[in-house]
Amino acid sequence: MPEEEKEESKKEDEDNGNSEEDYEPETLEKKDINFKDLDENRILGSEISHEMKVAYIDYAMSVIVARALPSAEDGLKPVHRRILYAMKMMGLEKGATKKCARIVGDTMGKFHPHGDMAIYDSLVRMAQDFSLRYPLVKGQGNFGSLDGDNAAASRYTEAKLSKIANELLQDIEKDTVKFIPNFDNSLKEPIVLPGKLPNLLINGSSGIAVGMTTNIPPHNLVEVCDAISKTIDKPKITTDELMEIIQGPDFPTGGQIVAENLKELYEKGRASFVVRGKIIHESTKNHDLIVITEIPYQTNKAELVKQIAELARDKKLPDIRDIRDESSKGKVRIVLEIKKGVDSKFTVNRLYKSTRLQSRFDAILVALVSGIPKQLNLRELIDVYINYRRKIIRKRTQFDLKKAEDREHIVKGLLIALKNLDEVIVIIKKSNTATDASESLQKKFGLSKKQAEAVLELTLKQLTSLEHEKLKKEEQDLLELIKELRRILGDENEILKIIKKDLSEIKKNFGDNRRSQIIKSVKEIKEKDLIAIKNVIITVTDKGYIKRMVPKVYHEQKRGGKGVIGTELASEDFVKQLIYCSTHDYLLLFTKRGRVFWLKAYEVPETNRYGKGQAIVNLLKLKDDYVTSVIAVKKFENHLFMATGQGQVKKIALENFSNPRSTGVRAINLPEDNSDILIDVKPILKGQEVMLISLKGQAIRFNSDEVREMGRASYGVTGIKLEKGDKVVSLEILPVENDKTNVLTITQKGYGKRSEVGDYRLTGRAGKGVINVKVTDKTGNVVTSVSVKDEDPIVVTTAKGMVIKTSVKDIRVMGRATQGVRIIKLRPGDSVTDLVKLEKEEIPEAENV
Repeated sequence: MPEEEKEESKKEDEDNGNSEEDYEPETLEKKDINFKDLDENRILGSEISHEMKVAYIDYAMSVIVARALPSAEDGLKPVHRRILYAMKMMGLEKGATKKCARIVGDTMGKFHPHGDMAIYDSLVRMAQDFSLRYPLVKGQGNFGSLDGDNAAASRYTEAKLSKIANELLQDIEKDTVKFIPNFDNSLKEPIVLPGKLPNLLINGSSGIAVGMTTNIPPHNLVEVCDAISKTIDKPKITTDELMEIIQGPDFPTGGQIVAENLKELYEKGRASFVVRGKIIHESTKNHDLIVITEIPYQTNKAELVKQIAELARDKKLPDIRDIRDESSKGKVRIVLEIKKGVDSKFTVNRLYKSTRLQSRFDAILVALVSGIPKQLNLRELIDVYINYRRKIIRKRTQFDLKKAEDREHIVKGLLIALKNLDEVIVIIKKSNTATDASESLQKKFGLSKKQAEAVLELTLKQLTSLEHEKLKKEEQDLLELIKELRRILGDENEILKIIKKDLSEIKKNFGDNRRSQIIKSVKEIKEKDLIAIKNVIITVTDKGYIKRMVPKVYHEQKRGGKGVIGTELASEDFVKQLIYCSTHDYLLLFTKRGRVFWLKAYEVPETNRYGKGQAIVNLLKLKDDYVTSVIAVKKFENHLFMATGQGQVKKIALENFSNPRSTGVRAINLPEDNSDILIDVKPILKGQEVMLISLKGQAIRFNSDEVREMGRASYGVTGIKLEKGDKVVSLEILPVENDKTNVLTITQKGYGKRSEVGDYRLTGRAGKGVINVKVTDKTGNVVTSVSVKDEDPIVVTTAKGMVIKTSVKDIRVMGRATQGVRIIKLRPGDSVTDLVKLEKEEIPEAENV
């Protein structure tokens, strides 16, 4: 600092009594204060709990009334009201814009002594067409975006009042609202704006106060104006009738609104409803497109795109190949590229379920009514507007009436003076002062003081006959206006007509089409609605691991091929069962102890063919038990047929298993000594034939109708009589038309053959059966038998996880008593564990949610 400035500063301090000599060093030392030494008369005792209560209530009311909640009359919070009024005082109703920094400065310096950033943020929001349904500020420059971008600094942006904002401020100069001193008592500010515009309903508001909150959704201007007019015409209008006009909220970003809870909102003033983005479907030569054209209100578009991209990356939206944000100014266009021919409904469901494309809007209609916070319903909001506008129009009319009467009084005096112009001139010329002239005119012509002063202010050009005629015309017009204004004040219906007329003009000038689509309801999106219906393969291992794969992981090979690795297994584990089903099928998992558990196929974790899968015990509540059979069920109709290792069979209705329980239920009542286990369960139709195949190569064929239907608590009846050491390894249900059906049998060492069903004579149940295959050391024991046709594909699995997919037609048809041919070449120490026929099933359409 230059020496001259230092001296000047020092001199100012001395002038103010702040010289350096006044500051004694000891006065700056910290001293301990002994409260006992203080004057007791200057200490006021008070309970701290009382002081905290009073202070907190004062704070709470300050937040509620002066910060967080909008007025029900004009729909504005104090900061927004002050910004708009400051802009009007700056002459920003029309014409050129001015720097936002200037607007913020005027608002802060004159009416709102708070942070400039808070004021600027409020100003910016009033200019954003994606935040307000009908913006109150017209901005020029960068005012932010749907992507969450901040507005440019206030020194760069400019603004003025929008045309619709002028409707809020109209007639403020006509003593329509109360003014109070500003914070420093230098100016006056309105406590509320005249509010010709039903701003609270059309633009909504949100805020968090102390102990209460508000979140009022915006609505369509045309619908709101029509509803208010209808309420004026029909004071006893019901909520249902109002909802025929106001369909629901109307957000600036559009989207779809589910109407389920809207009646509750409009009747009680509080409800939650679903808002979802709008999706259209397009197609190109190589891809199908899901295009998001509208997003939910207050959703950050960039965050939504990022969220979708992350889900696609994590394979939770597996069908999305690419995502592009092609949005332009004012238009949303998020393009999701999916595989050609893929059913996009499941991807759409997942988008709604797992992303911000669908959200809930928790609405609560709380506002200040005459300065008191109150939760309002739709009818009450409309009534507040109507009653407030009544007062405003009455005050405006009274102001106009007084102004007209005052002017008519002046005009009347002027006409008297012009009628007696010569005398008036003489009186004025004889008077020494203006006061003398005024008193003389009052005395001579009976004029009031104001009339006399108006006469004295007449100019020469106003003394012409033309001006005289103009004054006569003005007097006549004023008399008619006064009559009309008095008529309005004397008839409440006239005031209501003016309200309707104002609304009609607003609707004509600013009305637009609804942006948000109202839909009656949406089906709750459940887990199954997020999973595409497609064919899958479920594998179950001997050690209790289960996984889901798509069928294309296996390449079809010729008979005798070595196969491909279908499952990466731990040592000593092997694939025990392979099920071909749909993702939406139920899996019934039967255990060796005769219990049954439920899983949806899509609940089984999907992996590639090298994946180990997941332990079944992590999916089901198994205790000292393991799964021996898994079947896929689309509908719980018809029957199941069960077989045990000791040759018992049982027929039971599928509906017995239609109520899934996490703990499972008993499917068959096996002996408590664990002498028997459940080996297989399969669906069966009336009249179908059954084959039981044993480990040692025996087989029996009988009609299932010989077995009566039983309940879950029964053990069953004898199906086949077994030799000592033998046991049932396979249960096969033959097609009703089985003339062209073969029985395909495979052994542990990879040998197999086809034999015609006719080679197995039809007998009664409980017999010993006939030879199915010649079992030798070379072939090993029987693994399983299945009924097949030439065109059927089959999959063979081995203990070491090898898999071969081949066609039945590649396997020779041979007699019953032969050992067959090699179907799969096994590596040393490996053995066949299962053979499954792949069925060609129809895949149903996905539900559109």
